[in-house]
Amino acid sequence: MHPSSIIQMLAELVRINSVNSSYQDGPGEREIATWIRRFFEQRGIDVWEQEVFPGRPNVIARLPGRDPSRRVILEAHTDTVSVHGMSIPPFEPRVKDGKMFGRGSCDTKGGLAAMICAVASLHEDGIQPPCDVWLAAVVDEEFSYRGVVKLCEGLTGQAAIIAEPTGLRAVIASKGVLRWRIVVRGKAAHSGKPHLGVNAINHMARVILALENDHRDLMTRVHPLLGPGTVNVGVIHGGVQVNFVPDRCSIEIDRRLLPGETVGAVLAHYQELLDLLTVQDPALDAFMEPPMLTDEALETDPDSGPAQLASRLLVEMKLNGSLCGVPFGSDASKLSRQGIPSLVFGPGSIDQAHAAVEFVDLAEVERAFEFYRNFILRFA
Repeated sequence: MHPSSIIQMLAELVRINSVNSSYQDGPGEREIATWIRRFFEQRGIDVWEQEVFPGRPNVIARLPGRDPSRRVILEAHTDTVSVHGMSIPPFEPRVKDGKMFGRGSCDTKGGLAAMICAVASLHEDGIQPPCDVWLAAVVDEEFSYRGVVKLCEGLTGQAAIIAEPTGLRAVIASKGVLRWRIVVRGKAAHSGKPHLGVNAINHMARVILALENDHRDLMTRVHPLLGPGTVNVGVIHGGVQVNFVPDRCSIEIDRRLLPGETVGAVLAHYQELLDLLTVQDPALDAFMEPPMLTDEALETDPDSGPAQLASRLLVEMKLNGSLCGVPFGSDASKLSRQGIPSLVFGPGSIDQAHAAVEFVDLAEVERAFEFYRNFILRFA
């Protein structure tokens, strides 16, 4: 497939507004799903939809292989984040200095276009791959990853590659995420007599300082590819108006997990921290709400067949073949928990994902196409 065809496809995908419908003014993935399904239908490639939410389906295309008992999965998400705050037209793909600009160009329509073209090119060339190939274009990665969860129902496979902007590096490890809320209850009173109330914001300040102190210990436990786990208090709400003693304050916490850490154990640790604060000050009334989002970390065996093949291919392509880790999450962790050795690989830099000026290097998109195609041909 000529490189211009890949770039043309990427432009078509960027033109489609597929902002996740959980974000303000997001239409969802229906239009882009229809475009992808029709692309494969027009070429006689087996394709079907898998409904995740009403009007928001995954699209799965299949190339039959010589050994149908084995499967390689190429997976990329079709949704994007909001266009709020962008300083360029989000859905008018523009090429300048070898880069394509527009929402989703980097995260992750560049990888999606390369994957689609890799599958289509094998079909057009009449090449039957060694094993079955599934290309899954899934919804909702940018909000609650329901698309990949649906895809994983009963799914088996011997390898999975997930398209994300990794700068053409093969990623075998990524941090997980845990997001939850801590609430402190106080007692309302007039600000002229604050001693009659209990200030929830003051008590929450003690909780935040305890989290900060606890984080210092977290920084001493380092993963060789991912570094330490992290914790960030990203949102705080408290009080009604300035002349009230606030009776409630809440914070939302983002904790990045390392391989081996479980959601249950991490939450238990923070509950112990709150319990200790309560022992020190019985007036503190704090509790944790159930998690808003959880995803455990990815760690694929570097000696696994998919990881070793990816490394060899990159060396042959005169790219960096060392296996690496990234701090951001992806759909790979969910596929990995199905027992499928999973890698993250794609064009572009995570620094441009979600950015006010989002772009992807087109030369990287073309190299990603080459990698995906060769991986399919060589995975036996």
